[in-house]
Amino acid sequence: MADGATGTNLFNMGLSSGEPPELWNIDKPDNIRALYRGAVESGSDLFLTNTFGGNASRLKLHNAQGRVRELNRVGVALGREIADAAGRLVVVAGSIGPTGDIFEPMGTMTHALAMEIFHEQIEGMKEGGVDVIWIETISAPEEYKAAAEACRRANVSWCGTMSFDTAGRTMMGVTSSAMAEMVEKLPNPPIAFGANCGVGASDLMRTILGFASTGTKRPLIAKGNAGIPKYQDGHIHYDGTPELMGQYAVLARDAGVKIIGGCCGTMPEHLKAMRRTLEETPPGPRPSLDTIIEKLGSFSSVSDGTGDTSSEPKRERRNRRS
Repeated sequence: MADGATGTNLFNMGLSSGEPPELWNIDKPDNIRALYRGAVESGSDLFLTNTFGGNASRLKLHNAQGRVRELNRVGVALGREIADAAGRLVVVAGSIGPTGDIFEPMGTMTHALAMEIFHEQIEGMKEGGVDVIWIETISAPEEYKAAAEACRRANVSWCGTMSFDTAGRTMMGVTSSAMAEMVEKLPNPPIAFGANCGVGASDLMRTILGFASTGTKRPLIAKGNAGIPKYQDGHIHYDGTPELMGQYAVLARDAGVKIIGGCCGTMPEHLKAMRRTLEETPPGPRPSLDTIIEKLGSFSSVSDGTGDTSSEPKRERRNRRS
């Protein structure tokens, strides 16, 4: 079992909107230790480091582009400290998110530059004692490939997820089947691949079925959000209950997922429910779309990246991607 949210938990500790959480690795290390420890104590066997936006492109927005290696090294080292004290095997996964830039020809980012940006981050993580690199929330295939090459250059093992949040596709139009095909063509494919973030647990599970339908033998990852975000009382609240996330975890396991965690909104109470439900619920058959709707709620769109819309409530949608 993997961990839950990084940002949601840090906001609850006082992180301000727009403040780069990676600076807390240096400025508030006890808070980062508490973040990691909360995941481990809630049953996670793997947790992601507080380094998601720790690349030069994103840190430049805060005039911290010269601190990439330091922030990533310390973010991982704090995790290494918690994992080594856990009394059981806990994996420290070095989180790497997107650069935030658009690739050519629509934007200015190039493959070579992105690879260098990611490689700098990875070298800092290696200095901190990372176990595996974890590429996440990617939407562009070009960026996924650049991150993969950076891992190859650094000679590290890696996992990689994309975020499917636009009618069963990533923001750049990648479907679940297209991702599965891309992964197998990489010269250094990841240990495991899958989906994270997106819309909610239902949509993410439908994407997981899309991966499974390709017949891939590579281990799958599922890190779904704890429900749907809603603006309440001046802040973002995710409506997914611990019970719902427990159901999601079981469905993911039964769909063949090997690494199961949560993303935005997933708190320690969700993780505890997920761990407990996984341990108490016997394995079942691969869930159908109907079962997913019954357990987790309806999908947000008709298009799902699997080609199967038979269980989706029929409704008209304007400008739907074909």
